[in-house]
Amino acid sequence: MNNDSVIGIETQDASDTRPILVIPYVWIGDFVRGQTVVRVLRKRWPNRPVDLLVTKLCAPLVDYMPGVRAGVVFDLPRSRLALAQQWALAAEFRKRNYATALVLPRTWKAALAPALAGIPERIGFFGEARFGLINAMRWGERRLPRFIDKNAVLALPDGAPRPPEWPVPQLKVPADEIAKWRQANGLGSGPAIALGPGSVGESKRWTYYPEAARQFAERGLDVWVVGGPGEKALAQQITAAGGPRVRDLTGTDLRNGVLAMAAASVAISNDSGLMHIAAAIGTPTMGIFGPTSPYLWAPLNGLAATVLQTKSKLPCQPCQRTVCTMNDHRCMRDLAAEEVVGIAQRVLAQISER
Repeated sequence: MNNDSVIGIETQDASDTRPILVIPYVWIGDFVRGQTVVRVLRKRWPNRPVDLLVTKLCAPLVDYMPGVRAGVVFDLPRSRLALAQQWALAAEFRKRNYATALVLPRTWKAALAPALAGIPERIGFFGEARFGLINAMRWGERRLPRFIDKNAVLALPDGAPRPPEWPVPQLKVPADEIAKWRQANGLGSGPAIALGPGSVGESKRWTYYPEAARQFAERGLDVWVVGGPGEKALAQQITAAGGPRVRDLTGTDLRNGVLAMAAASVAISNDSGLMHIAAAIGTPTMGIFGPTSPYLWAPLNGLAATVLQTKSKLPCQPCQRTVCTMNDHRCMRDLAAEEVVGIAQRVLAQISER
C-alpha cells in the first residue's frame, strides 16, 4: 500500500500558507514524476499552495495533477540563457509572492529566474557553481540511487532520511471528460489497447508494434496509436499493418494523449513519457524496457507488466544509450509481438475478473 499515511513524512506547521514554486524537469515523463514532489510538499505543509513552472507542451498535465494550484506556463529557449526572458519570468514569480522555490534541475539556468525574483528560500542540489542563485544548497545527490530520490528528497527537511516509500505520482482524469473525448473522436465504448511507440532515443523503441497491432485487431480489439507529431510516420506504419480497427491518434496536443491513456483498457509503451502518464492515471500499463533499467526509470506506480528482452540477458544491458552501438539492438528485436500480445491478453483477463 502506498499512500500518505504510510510514507513516513511528518506534517509541519498547518498555519503556514506561503506559496511554493517547483521548477521541475520538463521532459514529459520527468514532469509527471514531479507530482511526487508536490505530494511530499502538501503532506509537510497542507495549506501552502504549490505551483509548477511548466512548458506549453506539458501544460495540459497540470489540469489533472492533484495538489497543484496552478502552472506558470513559460517556455525558455534551451540553447541559450535568454536573460531578457529570465527577467520576464522573474517578474511573473514576484507577482505570485513565492516564499520557497524548489529547483529540481542542477543547472545554473534553472535557478536564475527564482534568484532574480528574490524568492527568499531557494532549495536545490549543488551544480554548475550556483552559489548565490541557490541559497539553501543541498549536497550528496550523486549518492542517491534513483531519479525520483534526487528530486523528492528536496521536498524534505535538509538531512531528513528518505521515507520507506515515496507517494506515487497521480493524474486524475474525470470520467465525463473521457466519455466526451471518445464520442468526439468516434471511438465507441469498447475495450481498446493504446500503443505508445515513440521515445526519446531510437534505442528505446520496440521493433514490432505493427505486428502487435495486427494481432490485437484480429482478436477483435480496437487499437489506438498515441504520440506526438514525431511519431506520425510510425503511426502510419502501424495503422497500415493493423487495418481499420487501428486508429492514428498522434498529434500536437498532449491532452489528447492523456485522454487516450485514460480511456484505454491497457496501455503498452516504450520507456517514455506516455508510459508514466498511463501509470499515473491508473491504466494497466505494460512498459517495454531494453537499454534502460526499470529500477531507475519505471514508474513508482508499478506496471501491469514490465516487458524485457527475455531470451537472454545481454552483457550490454542496461546501456542507457539513446542509439544502439552494439549487438544490433537485440534487446528490443528479440522480444516477439506474440509475447507482448499474450501478456496483454492476460492483463485484460485479469481486469475482466475484477
